[in-house]
Amino acid sequence: MSINIRVAVKEDCVRLLELVNELAVYEKAPEEVTVTLDEFIDAGFGKTKVWEAFIAEEDGFIAGFAIYYTRYSTWKGRRLYLEDFIVTEAYRGKGIGKLLFEAVIKEAGEKGFKGMSWQVLDWNQPAINFYNKYNAQLEAGWLNAAFSTEKLAELQNT
Repeated sequence: MSINIRVAVKEDCVRLLELVNELAVYEKAPEEVTVTLDEFIDAGFGKTKVWEAFIAEEDGFIAGFAIYYTRYSTWKGRRLYLEDFIVTEAYRGKGIGKLLFEAVIKEAGEKGFKGMSWQVLDWNQPAINFYNKYNAQLEAGWLNAAFSTEKLAELQNT
């Protein structure tokens, strides 16, 4: 197996969104994916680029990706945030995740970020085991907070 890790290009977006949906199914939240292909493409390749990604490819087939962006911590400075990281099920256990994750780690270092962060579901033991191999600091005590598009509209109209 010869895996190529490369930077994502616009033409990859259809497959990347398929993988996003695969991840959502795995995380038991397929209905939560509401982004359109056009919005996804614009966010990665439009005028106001938001995300970047590495692709894991074998013979032209995209087997996985790691999508990330810059976040800012008032305590720490610029940090890389790993938003989504997935290897399609049939390709797991072949070292592809390691290649992708290490490409992101290298990117964080090359860009001079003050650290890297991500989230993992507390029930996702395979992912937790993977991150433990890197001695990642898994933090307890933080709760995620969010507003949906509908909630934002509701709050703006009050």
